[in-house]
Amino acid sequence: MLTTQLRDGVLGPESSIAKLFWASWHQRLGELAMDVLGTEATALGAGPPQTRLRHGFLNSRAETIYGGSHEIQRNIVGERVLGLPRGPR
Repeated sequence: MLTTQLRDGVLGPESSIAKLFWASWHQRLGELAMDVLGTEATALGAGPPQTRLRHGFLNSRAETIYGGSHEIQRNIVGERVLGLPRGPR
């Protein structure tokens, strides 16, 4: 992906794979943090570590939407990376 960016000056469709991976990984990490913190994760008066982890967890949900939803990214991967035919629109 970086080679394509440096060579062509634009990101190719493989960037959709990275976006899918990152958003899914970040969600799982946030869920793990909330599991470890337990009820401390929801306390509004919690200290900075809990606040940062809670914010990261909530933000990870938005990552699957901004920049193109998971469904859109999967369509890009299927059509442009794997060469599958375009689905019904």
